[in-house]
Amino acid sequence: MKGKFVYLLIFCGLVSLLILNCARKIEPPVAKRIPKYDTLFGDVRVDYYYWLRDRENPEVIEYLRAENKYTEKIMADTKRLRERLFKELKSHIKETDESVPVKYGDYYYYTRYEEGKQYPIYCRKKGSLEANEEVYLDVNQLAKGKEYFRVSSLTLSPNHQFLAYVADTTGREKFTLYIKDLETGEILPDRIPDVYYGLAWANDNKTIFYTTLDSTLRPYRLYRHVVGTDPSEDILVYQENNGKYYLSVRKSRSGRFIFLELNSEITSEIWYLDADNPSERFKVIKPREYGVEYKVAHQGNFFYITTNKDAVNFKVVKTPVEAPGEKNWEEFIPHDKDRMIYGIDAFKNHLVMSYRENGLRKLKVIEVDSKKEYDIPVDEEVYTITLGDNPEYDTDVIRYVYNSLVTPRTVYDFRISTGEKELKKRQEVPGYDMSEYETKRIWVIARDGKKVPVSLVWKKGFKADGTHPCYLYGYGSYGSVIDPRFSSNRLPLLNRGFLYAIAHIRGGGALGRQWYLDGKLLKKKNTFFDFIDVAEYLIRQKYTSRDRLVISGGSAGGLLMGAVTNMRPDLFKVVIAKVPFVDVLNTMLDPSIPLTVIEYDEWGNPNEKDYYFYIKSYSPYDNVEPKEYPNMLVTAGLHDPRVQYWEPAKWVAKLRHNKKDNNLLLLKTNMSAGHFSYSGRYDYLKDIAFEYAFIFKVLGIEE
Repeated sequence: MKGKFVYLLIFCGLVSLLILNCARKIEPPVAKRIPKYDTLFGDVRVDYYYWLRDRENPEVIEYLRAENKYTEKIMADTKRLRERLFKELKSHIKETDESVPVKYGDYYYYTRYEEGKQYPIYCRKKGSLEANEEVYLDVNQLAKGKEYFRVSSLTLSPNHQFLAYVADTTGREKFTLYIKDLETGEILPDRIPDVYYGLAWANDNKTIFYTTLDSTLRPYRLYRHVVGTDPSEDILVYQENNGKYYLSVRKSRSGRFIFLELNSEITSEIWYLDADNPSERFKVIKPREYGVEYKVAHQGNFFYITTNKDAVNFKVVKTPVEAPGEKNWEEFIPHDKDRMIYGIDAFKNHLVMSYRENGLRKLKVIEVDSKKEYDIPVDEEVYTITLGDNPEYDTDVIRYVYNSLVTPRTVYDFRISTGEKELKKRQEVPGYDMSEYETKRIWVIARDGKKVPVSLVWKKGFKADGTHPCYLYGYGSYGSVIDPRFSSNRLPLLNRGFLYAIAHIRGGGALGRQWYLDGKLLKKKNTFFDFIDVAEYLIRQKYTSRDRLVISGGSAGGLLMGAVTNMRPDLFKVVIAKVPFVDVLNTMLDPSIPLTVIEYDEWGNPNEKDYYFYIKSYSPYDNVEPKEYPNMLVTAGLHDPRVQYWEPAKWVAKLRHNKKDNNLLLLKTNMSAGHFSYSGRYDYLKDIAFEYAFIFKVLGIEE
């Protein structure tokens, strides 16, 4: 028996050696190294992978495809696992479903999904919910034969006869404007290319305003189009030549005004137009003032303006419509250092203020006549509450959406006159019982003494003994907050014993405007330090361990992934970097790239010495070193206008050349999409299944 056991060991060893030898034969692509030298402030930089920026170069496309083939070969042993995970993810989606109808004018509008179909079906009923259904836009029909198809900015004319919408077929976010006559079902011939999000109808039911893009994909021109006329004759209403400003257009809920809005990272300027007189000139509310932001809502004879003028966390002023200039601003809601105000939604007889306090979203109802104020009640310690779809101006009912990390998306109607809330619908999640999961918020003390909030969710039975895997997510830029919302896509992790954590780090806006300011420009490293401190805390408290810790972030959150991986590669087992903004210095030095000039106020302008060297000190691409790195999955989109595909491609190429380990490093580029991956509601689940399979492969999770 002993001899047989020895032979068995030898046989197993030979098999293992054979497997290893086979694995070694799968060699990763090696990108050419062609030096490009740049010198600024006496600092010489060499970029060996600059050539990957040329998307017209066949060698670039060949390299991206080679990386995809390598990734697929390495992940070949997970094919069945990916198929199972895809089915599991899909099983938690109620495939045939519809939204809660919204009353708008004489119609009830809603969206349907049908089993097996990728895209929404937009419907309405006239007069009552018992009326016959009218399908006014079936995106499945429009998307036939297209690899990528995305519809956005659906906007109805005031008389509900015309539907305007924009469609993108590449993921580049360059849309074509279409107008459909809902009475005849005809899509009109006046189609307009290269437009952006946002449309506004005038009250004559024939004039529509839209924006177009410049060479950097910045919306900079506002045009006026009349239905049935040649788009080449459209009137240019406004052109913004300052590259730091985005132009957008919208209509007030009251229907009385159209707003032309100009926004940079930290400065606003808003113009208004009587929607009854679309050919008149727009008038400015307050001329731009560097560092001053504001938003406008209309009610009756007043504009309500949310602004950070002398108010870091924003305040609300009101001003007469006839003379809205700053000299006539009257304080309506004062500034509060402990409360971040996002904005005012105006209805005929009440206002709703969206704000954040102690890291949590809240909605405050303000009854204009009685001046009565109260918050819409919530039920959980950690949650997210936002206004829902409220197109009606003269209404006593507010629709809002509530959810948490354990509570699926829930739609309520809140009646002002009675203070009662009515449950309209809770998202049905097949195979999910919310009573089996728990959520809470913890506070982690960062290295400088600041308290960082962290949202957690797990399946009951979880024990903090250091054996559980943890998926730690972070973003931390632009003042954005990753609110604790429900997602059925987390269930494959939670059901396998994962702790899911969201680190609400500086650079985001979880604790107000100052929380954002303390994580940008020359304080950007606070974002990375906070994330590392949260990771260390989770390990120290035995929520997880270093060899079970997965970190993830996308876009600017991908920058976070790159920075913390350079700083503390020993701390993480797996890094998921989705369309990561990692070539920060080179991108911010190139004004021809979309977003660059606009984002000087976020990252700093590296043409200034202090910003140059500070950005260089954390830019992930510039700080790759010859050392050991964790297992990494990096994704990209060939048509991505927000983070160009070459940033992750260059980063991976440089990591391959420098890293001193045998850990996995995979680059997966979507060759037919952009920043947001696939457009269909099922296809993107394949990306999630792939990501989870990568994680399970590294962590040794069997199923």
